Amino acid sequence: MPTSAQAAGILLRAAASAGDPPQLLPAREQMAFTLGFHIILVPFGVALTALMLIANYRGLKHGDDQALLLAQRWSKVAAVLLAVGAVTGTVLSFELGILWPGLMGRYGAAFGFPFAIEGIFFFLEAIFVSIYIYGWKRLPPWVHFWTGVPVVLASMGGTAAVVAANSWMNQPGGITMRDGRVVEVRPAEVFFNGAFWFESVHMLLAAYIVAGFSVAAVYAVGMLKGRRDHYHRLGFLIGFVVAGVILPVQIYVGDVVARQVFHSEPAKFAAIEMLPTTARHVPETLGGVLVDGEVRYGLRIPDVASLLAGFSPSTEIRGLDAIDPAVRPSDSAVSVVHLAFDIMVGTATLLLLLVLWFAWLLWCRRRVPTNRWFLRCAALSGVVAVVCLEAGWVTTEVGRQPWTVVGLLLTKDAVTTQGNLWPFFAAALAIYLGVGTGAVLILRSLTRRWRAGEGEGEDEGLDVPYGPNRPLTDAHTGKAGSHE
Repeated sequence: MPTSAQAAGILLRAAASAGDPPQLLPAREQMAFTLGFHIILVPFGVALTALMLIANYRGLKHGDDQALLLAQRWSKVAAVLLAVGAVTGTVLSFELGILWPGLMGRYGAAFGFPFAIEGIFFFLEAIFVSIYIYGWKRLPPWVHFWTGVPVVLASMGGTAAVVAANSWMNQPGGITMRDGRVVEVRPAEVFFNGAFWFESVHMLLAAYIVAGFSVAAVYAVGMLKGRRDHYHRLGFLIGFVVAGVILPVQIYVGDVVARQVFHSEPAKFAAIEMLPTTARHVPETLGGVLVDGEVRYGLRIPDVASLLAGFSPSTEIRGLDAIDPAVRPSDSAVSVVHLAFDIMVGTATLLLLLVLWFAWLLWCRRRVPTNRWFLRCAALSGVVAVVCLEAGWVTTEVGRQPWTVVGLLLTKDAVTTQGNLWPFFAAALAIYLGVGTGAVLILRSLTRRWRAGEGEGEDEGLDVPYGPNRPLTDAHTGKAGSHE
């Protein structure tokens, strides 16, 4: 039998649900799909260019033609994915205005500032990517290498700007409100809000992990098919080593982030731990769901949640009962956040075990591992890393609900109340399907050319829009080429 307080909470949530505008569900579904699609592309725009420069540096420093070939090919892949990311990111920017006028209308002066900064970084990245790709065999080797450095820096800045907007929604600051309106914006406080540093570092490291394991997975598949030449071994090593070195750092940062959430976002932390009531000696629950305010089917490890949160088993953790019933997340939302967090931690642990396996094999044999079971696992590491990334974003985004801007704006008050959004959602699906299919076809076409041995040598890197058919000077040999 529920208490009177519990009954009041149930009635309030039911009333709130009944009062939700019909546009809320399709708007949420569309935003979830488009953001989930776009976030997969982000690591390649951020980190693949860094892997490209590592290969380029090795090629120039050690006279390694295969490393230069890797850098050349990865630059093309990065350009394709950057173009796809530009399309999907543009759709997202339109969605913010069309689907969520309550957010942009009330807080656009603050929320839009980081996106303006991101736009500047994106244009810089696009400009220098073009220069880098066009500069193959047209610029002196080291000059060409340095044109790629701004690409990496701009991608990092763009990522930080987007995360600044997202973290501001979690811990808003830098604004002065009067009569429900923003009357003053302090840009530095908006950008460098309370959640900015740990969220931006967490995302940046995640991007390098996803890109590194994804690149390594491609060459692991090639090695499984018998292609174990220097080209494939080097491609695998660059991606895997970068991801493997960063992963332990990311796990430490993730622990810091979770503790920050414990202190600054108690509602989200209660959902992560799936904790119905405030308590001490809180167990860590693995799996399970929340049904009628009760945890079911989970495996509980005594005291661990309290120990991780405050370094003591007696640490008190605020539960869902400490949240105002009118804005308390639903049982289903809590279950989604909790399971997403478990998936994120579980997949990160699997990747860490794979890295330790790699280190053991490398230490024992002093060469790139060729164990087929290891290569099979490495071939799956890219997919596992993407799942980990998606689970992390689900934890962040769903964990904020029912707020769009925590403490200031409920999601139901941010959504548009005009029109039928389902056709708009269908149009977005068609756009993303078309763009995604086109990207896959282009990458498959490039891969077939490379495997067939086409496009290597002098023509490699010269199929650029509006460029000369042949380089004026081959910067690597110093020989003049004919200009047609």
